[in-house]
Amino acid sequence: MAEKAPLPVLDDFPVKAHDTIRYGDTDMLGHVNNAVFSTFLETGRTHLLLTPRRLAPQGMGFALVRLVLDYRAEMHWPGEADIGTGVISIGRSSVALRQAIFQDGQCMATAETVVVLFDLTERRAAPLPDDMRAALEALRVA
Repeated sequence: MAEKAPLPVLDDFPVKAHDTIRYGDTDMLGHVNNAVFSTFLETGRTHLLLTPRRLAPQGMGFALVRLVLDYRAEMHWPGEADIGTGVISIGRSSVALRQAIFQDGQCMATAETVVVLFDLTERRAAPLPDDMRAALEALRVA
């Protein structure tokens, strides 16, 4: 039987973001609802793609085209969610990201997401510009 890879730690990621866990994020079981995990991942992606500088050229944005999310532990209110994000691979118009959500230093979820550079006028994928590729290369994770 193969050994499981160890769960990541926040310091494994070049981009770190934080979000507040709200009481309204919980469900009838008393833990953070599964849908909120996707919102936390979005916070992480926006910190990589939109702040402190917007990577997409004028008239373009990023569309989420794939999300694979593995829940590792229950999250509870009150508290903070820490989100780590890094680049796994870069395609012609797409970027694959590795992400993880943490609470109190414990990995609560891991995810792989893929975003595509999207031309807002043409309504289709667009090639990643060279300067964007260089900026994304600097954010690679293992």
